[in-house]
Amino acid sequence: MSDKGSSLLDIRKMRILQAIVDDYIMTAAPVGSRTVSKRSDMGLSPATIRNEMSDLTELGFLEQPHTSAGRIPSEKAYRLYVNHIMDSAKLTDDEADYIKRHLDTRVHEVGEVIRQTAKVLSDMTNYTSMVMSPQFSAMRLKRISLIPVSEGSAMAVVVTNNGVTKNAMIRVPETLQPEDLEKISKLITAKLDGHKLGEAINSVLPMIKSEVGEQADAVCDMLTSIEESLSETDVEVVGASNILDYPEYSDASKARSFLTEVESGSYLQKVLSDASDVEMSVRIGTENDNPDMKDCSVITVTYKAGGENIGSMGVVGPTRMDYGKVMAILRYMSSSLSDILSKLIK
Repeated sequence: MSDKGSSLLDIRKMRILQAIVDDYIMTAAPVGSRTVSKRSDMGLSPATIRNEMSDLTELGFLEQPHTSAGRIPSEKAYRLYVNHIMDSAKLTDDEADYIKRHLDTRVHEVGEVIRQTAKVLSDMTNYTSMVMSPQFSAMRLKRISLIPVSEGSAMAVVVTNNGVTKNAMIRVPETLQPEDLEKISKLITAKLDGHKLGEAINSVLPMIKSEVGEQADAVCDMLTSIEESLSETDVEVVGASNILDYPEYSDASKARSFLTEVESGSYLQKVLSDASDVEMSVRIGTENDNPDMKDCSVITVTYKAGGENIGSMGVVGPTRMDYGKVMAILRYMSSSLSDILSKLIK
């Protein structure tokens, strides 16, 4: 939400709205004026608070359930809360130690680190966690080697400038000899060095074609195969059933829709892919362009290796999410994962 929303409210209304959102996040129960007035830092009568709550309702920041005299925050309120009102949260020393201890014990293989990160993130937040494996197509290339395996096939060994190595089996023309593959490897490496794999086909391939002559089509096919093999990205999802712990999802059909969407994984993968260039993203309710996620909030952060963004991770929970705490956990875990991957790659 822009600053226009916050400019509608004076300091008193902002404090009352913060108190209501804080209380509703903790209890999931509609918040009344007496509850707010009992806060030691408020110093306002219930009558005054009721008037302010009425104004906040008219402005669209609060909603009143039919069966309750209390109010609950609207999606508009959560956006204002995240952008302007909430107090920043920090991890305790014990929480930071827990994350370090559980991640540092699994640093032997990238896939293990990703899986453990997803598990720790879900354990720490009690929400659904998702961690995208490193996006190879987003990394800059350093070297490609084509190693003959059998007649008509070769292994492409791709090394990025931040040290990540990945292999892909590809088809090659049976007429190509080992010395041909070595020559093509050197040429491709010279031309692609410093480029992202995703840029290779469109921007770099024309330069290669003019130098490989009659082998141009074969090189084109090989590069396309390499790109397709390495552009596949996995998403590790943990704790989908955690959503059942929240009263918002006590309705069986609503819970089933959420679990089905999470299980398919396509929307979560899209969210993480879209967030791969944004340090932190917060989508609240209908800001998620998926009807099964309209009552959820999704927070994502990127992680790095060698100083470049190579992936993202996130948390999915009800809009009544403890935003400050989740954002603090995600920032810390992003930093921890970045450090571990950088060491592991080296």
